[in-house]
Amino acid sequence: MRQSDVRGERGRRAAVPEPREHGEDGRPPERKGPASPGAGHRPGGGQGRPKRSRGVRILRWTALTLAVLILGAAGAGYFYYEHLNGNLKKEDLDLGDSKIGKPEPNAAGQTPLNILLIGSDSRNTAENVKLGGAKQDAGRKPLGDVQMLVHVSADRGNMSVVSIPRDTRVTIPQCTDPHDGTVYPKTEGAINQSLQHGGPGCTVATWKELTGVYIDHFMMIDFSGVVSMADAIGGVPVCVDDNVYSHDSKGHGSGLKLTKGTHNVKGVQALQWLRTRYGFEDNSDIGRAKAQHMYMTSMIRQLKAGTKLSDPGKLMDLAEAATDALTVDHGLGTVKELYDLGNDLKRVPTKRTTMITMPWEYGGGGGYVLPKPGDAEQTFSLLRNDVALDGKDKKKPDATPAPTGPKEEIPVVVQNGTASTVLGPVSGRASVITSELVRLGYAKATANATLISQADTTVLYPDEARQGDGLAVAKALKLPESAVKSSQSVREISVVVGNDWRQGTVYPRPAADDDGGGKTPKSADALNGEEKGCMQVNPGYTF
Repeated sequence: MRQSDVRGERGRRAAVPEPREHGEDGRPPERKGPASPGAGHRPGGGQGRPKRSRGVRILRWTALTLAVLILGAAGAGYFYYEHLNGNLKKEDLDLGDSKIGKPEPNAAGQTPLNILLIGSDSRNTAENVKLGGAKQDAGRKPLGDVQMLVHVSADRGNMSVVSIPRDTRVTIPQCTDPHDGTVYPKTEGAINQSLQHGGPGCTVATWKELTGVYIDHFMMIDFSGVVSMADAIGGVPVCVDDNVYSHDSKGHGSGLKLTKGTHNVKGVQALQWLRTRYGFEDNSDIGRAKAQHMYMTSMIRQLKAGTKLSDPGKLMDLAEAATDALTVDHGLGTVKELYDLGNDLKRVPTKRTTMITMPWEYGGGGGYVLPKPGDAEQTFSLLRNDVALDGKDKKKPDATPAPTGPKEEIPVVVQNGTASTVLGPVSGRASVITSELVRLGYAKATANATLISQADTTVLYPDEARQGDGLAVAKALKLPESAVKSSQSVREISVVVGNDWRQGTVYPRPAADDDGGGKTPKSADALNGEEKGCMQVNPGYTF
């Protein structure tokens, strides 16, 4: 199929959208809802979380869709290689000034892979305006209403996907627009507004500062291409536990109408499923997010099983639609690089794929959301430490290797890792902890004057023979054992004092609190890639 034919099909398949439910500034109307995912309604509140925009309804699923679409391309060779390369749009990866470094390789020389997936509500074409349903927004800068971080473990044995509510209030760091040189100062705002501060590279910078996670790549999609990709996939099985009709006398609803049981949805019907708020569970975005997660995990199973990729024509349509819809960083700017990414993703077993929403709570009287204290940071810490969100990582052996010699003979290098662009650096941290180590008997401890940024305080050891030295230093500083890591980039035991220890000589988190025991908080509402089920239909929307 020619590229023009694909675009023509998109226009014919586009559904008439629901009206956009927030203003031109991207802020939603003030609404009350449940305090955290799965927590139910707020006392005296409305029906749930604030309504999400059309962008969320259509695009929340598409970011991960793009990642798994690459699985299909990975098994099919290079279709129209140069043509498909030309389809891809490229932007800078990071517009901020973060000093967060790439994670250290594990003992096998492997590093995790982090990809930020962004769904834009851009109205930069007539087709996008039609799909977006808000002509008055045609000239404004797009918002990043869908944002998901895909974390693939260093050994490619598991994958974790963390989405974030678009109204989450965060610090957006200073970003410089690469196209016109505009400098956007650091500010507080909804995370979806970060895309307006120079492009996807500012959204990447915002995520890095929020989570402390190094991001390798981003992939972004707008409205156009969504319908054609839904059809190109060939349909996805979904299930409802009762008849459902998402429509009421006030005009609420997506129009989805299904009988009880399993259905293969595609095209407009797939969009209706992904948009449905009124009709699932408590008529809130919590139910809608669960429906979208169910759709995505079902689609992953379909694609990895190859059931939708046996027809070369369909696969060509899939490759055409995906590359035409994508904006990527320069590191993913060719089909070959996407092919290699697909090979990495293909290695992850479906049963080791976990999808969650960042734990959150309401702020500002329900006008926006905030990362849930404790639970959100626990989730980010698991990602930073490459701990699987499904809780199935193998436990380390109980045996603790002994140090190579007396502590006064063990050289230790201390480095200041508090160079946060949001919090600002804390001067002298390396010297303070060096003095503390000397007081504890590590007479050969010295400070490294180079300032870097790192979320977690870490003890690095250069080879297996000196693992015991690293564990001994961590124990002396009352750090958790999970802080001790192998590194091929150091020659001596090295302590990086992170942003979790910005003052004093006593580590603020007890050593027993070791990454929450490697568990994902219940408030994250985790869904496993092999989990099958039926969406619960709201009794007010059945027939």
